[in-house]
This record gives sequence, structure tokens and C-alpha cells, in this order.
Amino acid sequence: MKFSLVFFSFFCSVTFLFSKSKKKIQRNPFVKTIVFSGGSFNSQFPIIKMNEKLFLSFDDISGEENFYYYKITHCNFDWSISKLLKSEYLEGNDNNLIENVLSSYGTLQRYTNYKLSLPNKDVGFKISGNYILEILDSDDNIILKRKFLILNEKVRVDLNIYPSQNKDRFYTHQNVQFIIGTNRYKIRNPNNDIKVTVIQNDQWDNSKIILKPQFIEKDRLVYRYDEESEFEGGNEYLFFDTKDLRATNQNISFVRKENIYQHFLFTDNPRSNLNYSNYSDLNGNFVPSTSLGENPDNESDYSIVYFSLARQFEIDNSKIYIYGKFNNYELTKENEMVYNPSLETFEGILLLKQGFYNYKYIIKKNNVILKNQISGSFFQTENSYTVLVYKKGFEDLYDNLIGVGRINSFELKY
Repeated sequence: MKFSLVFFSFFCSVTFLFSKSKKKIQRNPFVKTIVFSGGSFNSQFPIIKMNEKLFLSFDDISGEENFYYYKITHCNFDWSISKLLKSEYLEGNDNNLIENVLSSYGTLQRYTNYKLSLPNKDVGFKISGNYILEILDSDDNIILKRKFLILNEKVRVDLNIYPSQNKDRFYTHQNVQFIIGTNRYKIRNPNNDIKVTVIQNDQWDNSKIILKPQFIEKDRLVYRYDEESEFEGGNEYLFFDTKDLRATNQNISFVRKENIYQHFLFTDNPRSNLNYSNYSDLNGNFVPSTSLGENPDNESDYSIVYFSLARQFEIDNSKIYIYGKFNNYELTKENEMVYNPSLETFEGILLLKQGFYNYKYIIKKNNVILKNQISGSFFQTENSYTVLVYKKGFEDLYDNLIGVGRINSFELKY
């Protein structure tokens, strides 16, 4: 009964907010707080070596213990499905039941937490490269997909970050330059065999693919491109912290308790016309946590979080979204904002687990995503960059991930 009241309250709030727009049905609206991590980067960007582990955690807020299964697919460097058989890239079998299940404890919102580690006793990995993990329900509906990578390290990647070399973009963009040290690893034809992907802040939606090195030297492949490896610097992410459900703080205006807690954030203002201000963020990530329990997996509660952005309405087909790792940087009806003409604000409501969250507001217009039109873009912004190096020679059957480089723009060079 408690769950019915909680979910009904949340549903009514969302229905009221989005009453002017037709809402698409999600594949599973009960699946929340998906955390997928592994490797040495200490972030939700899972890159592992063969002897390392991946960890997936998610909640089902339906109040029932449902059955979920997982499948694993190998992909090419561009995330198209590879032609390999499962037996060529997996030890054992996938399509197994997730057995690590834990019910919530002491929370107003009932939920069940599911955890999966890979590799495990049922399945392991034979080769490196790109993979997709799919979670399916008992009706074989895919409820979530996540990308992960397995590294077979053969080369070294040295990176440097610079402001843009173009004077028109000097104050707004960052340029990634790098050198691949082959360490006598034999690459017959670097122009054809090597593919590189450059990623900003672990986000695939604006990644860049570079197909050829600019220069080939002895034991070195040099990539000193300009526009091909440039990214908008963006701005530091906005944030809020709900690990103490009852407390306000610098970003939470007030807290209300009904069937579950509700957190009202202070109204945000566009920052594109302001000067850059440096403060620490998680580059879009989030960390579930609670001050009222020991295990955030099943003792962190859920609350309704109210977002508002002071911005005049523009008569066009643009839409504004709340953007962050909490929903895998996807733009859905759930995180689309609605204009409130009486307050001249855009408003959004999300049901989120306790924790520390990064977010920003972005615009989608004519199917083009404008990440920094509201927040502004500055070359000084702290960002993390990852360079992925793939090799597929004529003797190879798949794109082998042979190198990973990582750098933070704190190390920006002039």
C-alpha cells in the first residue's frame, strides 16, 4: 500500500508537469539508478583488462522482485555489431539470471537492488574490444543497454591539451593532441590498421573518430590535428547533494515530506554571458550515498527533485533537457523541461536516489544538440579526455583495443 501511494504521488506530479506534451512510454519506467563501472579510472566509464572486474547495479522501484537476465555482444570500433560468434569472444554462456538481489531497508520508497559482476562463474571474456551489455526482463524486453571495453594493452598513449589554435575558438574550445608509442609492437599499415576514438568526459554522444595518424615516425604515430580533435570546453556542471534527506544546503532551497521526500532546488540562471568560475565537479557523474545508513545500495531512499531554469520562452521547436550521467546522457520525455509562463521558468521533475549529482541544461533544436548554449563554453573548464586506440590488420578478425590514454585539462598547455 505504501508503494502505491508513493508511486501515485510521483506519477501525479509528473503528469501535471508534462500535461502539455505527449509522453512516450518507457521500456521499463521502474528501473532507476543504473551504475556501471570497472577498471582503474574510478568513474562510470568501464574499461577493464582481462583480469579485472566490471560492476553493474540498478534498482527496480516496482516493489516486486522481478527476474532479469543479461546478454553480451561484441562490437567493432564504431559500435556496429561484429561478425564474431559468441564462442569466439565469450568463455561459457551469457543469457543468465542476475542472482544478486537485495530489498530496500528502512526507506519510504520500496525498491529492489540488482547487482552483476563480470566476468563471473558463468561467463568470461576471450578477446579485447568494444562490448554491449543488455539487461532483459522475463519477456525478453531490453530494459537497458550499456557499453564497456576490454583492453589488451600493446601501445602507450601520451596526451596534451591546448586551447584551440583557431583564434575564433581560442576562448571556447580545447584541443586534444597525442602520440601513440608503438613500443616495437608491429603495425604493418598504420593508415589502414589503426583507428582512434577521442572522448570528452566519458560521453559517447560527441566522441570523435580519427582514422589516420598525421605523421608516422619510428615507433611513434603522431596526431596533432586542429579541428578534427577539438571540443567545446563547456562549463563546470551544476550539482546538488541529497545524502541527508532532511537538510537544505547551498543548492537545495527547501525540503518537503509527503509520501516521500521532495527536494526543491534553487532556480538556476543561464551562464553563457557570465565569466568562467572554477569549482570542482564530477564531469556529469553521480554517486548514490546516504548519511542515514551504511549501505547506499539498499538504504538510500528516493526523493522527487524539482529543477527550474530562469529563461524566456522562444517560439521555435527547441527543447530543453536536464542532462547528466543519472540517465546515461539520454534525452527523453522524463528529463525534458516544460515552460511555466507565470514564473518565466522551465521546470522539470525527476525521481532520484539519494546522493551527489552533477547536471546541466542543454538544448535540442532541429535534431541538433547544443550542449553549451545555456551554460556557456570556456577553454579553462576542467574536462577529462580519453583516447582509445584500435587495431585491425588484414590478419585480424576484429578491432582489438590495444591502447588507452587519459588526461585532465587541469594540465592545459599554452
